[in-house]
Amino acid sequence: MRIQLNGESREFTAPQTVASLLDAAGFAGRRVAVEVNREIVPKSRHDAHVLGDDDQVEIIQAMGGG
Repeated sequence: MRIQLNGESREFTAPQTVASLLDAAGFAGRRVAVEVNREIVPKSRHDAHVLGDDDQVEIIQAMGGG
């Protein structure tokens, strides 16, 4: 399975959920927003939302500061 993650092509051997992708990409436990094919996936759906071949995923990390 291939997805586009933040503009880069990534290959996976098994279907991924948003939650498992966040873990694999090093974003687990961080405050992030996830968009799949230009639609926001709420955090409450990260475990249930299964990614498909050629999905385009954008992960945006919240930054603190002032």
